[in-house]
Amino acid sequence: MDFSTPPYLLIERSSVRRVMLQVLLALLPGVAAYVWLIGPAIVVQLAIATLAALASEALMLALRRKPLALFLGDGSAIVSAWLIALSFPPLAPWWLIVVGTSFAIVVAKHLYGGLGQNPFNPAMVAFAACIVSFPALMSQWPALGLKLGFVEQMQVIAGLLPRLDAISGATPLDALKTALKLGEGEVDVPTLLATQDVFGNFAGRGWEWVAGAYLLGGLWMWQRKLISWHAPLGFIAGLVVLAGALWAWNPQQFADPLFHLFSGGAMLGAFFIVTDPVSGCTTPRGKLIFGLLAGVLAYTIRVFGGFPDGVAFAVLLMNLCVPLIDMYSQPPIFGLKNEP
Repeated sequence: MDFSTPPYLLIERSSVRRVMLQVLLALLPGVAAYVWLIGPAIVVQLAIATLAALASEALMLALRRKPLALFLGDGSAIVSAWLIALSFPPLAPWWLIVVGTSFAIVVAKHLYGGLGQNPFNPAMVAFAACIVSFPALMSQWPALGLKLGFVEQMQVIAGLLPRLDAISGATPLDALKTALKLGEGEVDVPTLLATQDVFGNFAGRGWEWVAGAYLLGGLWMWQRKLISWHAPLGFIAGLVVLAGALWAWNPQQFADPLFHLFSGGAMLGAFFIVTDPVSGCTTPRGKLIFGLLAGVLAYTIRVFGGFPDGVAFAVLLMNLCVPLIDMYSQPPIFGLKNEP
């Protein structure tokens, strides 16, 4: 049996590398939007995460006595590294990126058997572990109105500027949740969205472009048949339907669906996280159910939970349900009654 390719993927060895390369290309519009809005710091974070991922991968492969060149060259570790860097604050200290990436590769990937064996999405494991362990650092997103030069951004990443809170601003989701919590029902959401600078035309100011860039990259992957439409559509539908229902019920206390769709990690999650072929469902109907429930959970956590965004925790909770969903969503065998 050939263990060089993930289980259930009937593709050649080089196909894994080609798929991962195309995923990285699909992420480039989001990276470009980051650079335009904040500066080149995100490129440095991507490089740090990539080096940490390759080093951790090489270490685990050596310990497991696996061929280094074959697995280091498949690109899977780099994709996980990029997703981690794009999920973390772009001016996070370098060691936080290293810790998160190393934890994802060592614990979430290799301790479960390596590529194709991990039940949980490694990037979301890294995000969840770090936001629980270092909540203050994971909440320090740069204010978009503050322009920092490349040297200053490198000083922040290197930890040479300890007053990171002085250049940080609340994310749109965090600002909305905090205002509603402090207002205790007296805050009018439409007025809040129209008066605070952190909010843009229909979501977070500037972050709308990042979400749109992820949407563009995701649609390109769908057009290239790298992903199917089931999981992204399910995720978007779950998020939009629940957000739309509560918004229609009480528009003064709940933001509209468009705000939630283009805020936080919704678009990144819809096209690059829930579509993971390893930790997600394998059947078309299962992918649809997986995405739908992940979208519902993501909205529930970000609106009613203790974290401003719930994509990571929603995906990890749904990863637990994948075997059950796949078991009950298998298509019937021709001539036989379908039984789980």
